[in-house]
Amino acid sequence: MTDHPDAIRLLLIDDHPLVRDGLRLRLETVPQLRVVGEAGNAAAALAFLAGCVAEDPQGGTLPHLALTDLNMPGVGGLELTAQLHERYPQISVLVLSMHDNPEYMVQAVKAGARGYLLKDEPAQEIVTAIDAVMAGRSYFSAAVAVRLSQASAPATLLTQRERDVLRHIASGHANKQIAQDLGLSVRTVETHRLNIKRKLGIDGQAELIKYAVENRGV
Repeated sequence: MTDHPDAIRLLLIDDHPLVRDGLRLRLETVPQLRVVGEAGNAAAALAFLAGCVAEDPQGGTLPHLALTDLNMPGVGGLELTAQLHERYPQISVLVLSMHDNPEYMVQAVKAGARGYLLKDEPAQEIVTAIDAVMAGRSYFSAAVAVRLSQASAPATLLTQRERDVLRHIASGHANKQIAQDLGLSVRTVETHRLNIKRKLGIDGQAELIKYAVENRGV
């Protein structure tokens, strides 16, 4: 297969070889997707990434996105997601799990995951999620979004500092004033705004302000 010039490089992480085989076969039918690595556990995934860095210290061979399970022997998917977020922030993490418990979903996002899907999702849903995440957005499948809304979980995705910023936004404060009140730099406040929008699936500033006002007490 000839590589697409702008192919999205993927790392598949799951302790079941049959699951990885199925994912690879489904994803590689999409021209812009290319599976560059597979791992059966966290240690193997981190070793693969270390090898990529050794090959190209500039990170040119690192995957763009890691698609990971949560239940794995040794270090689980939540801890792995946190490690990837810390060590390789340029790699987006998308969770593909059998767990539809909102607590797992919330913890995955807090660890740094950019999206969450269930393993019985159709292949096209996974491709849609990858496209969304690579475009800088978060992605929760319809089934996941329903479970989160039923559990009233969206606000719990935010850190305490992000909730502080959200309350100031609800009060109509600009970034400069928020920065002064919270003892932060304006750039840090801007980053918090972006993270809030990403976690809550909000696109524009008007929608963010509307959410902040309607959820002033979160």
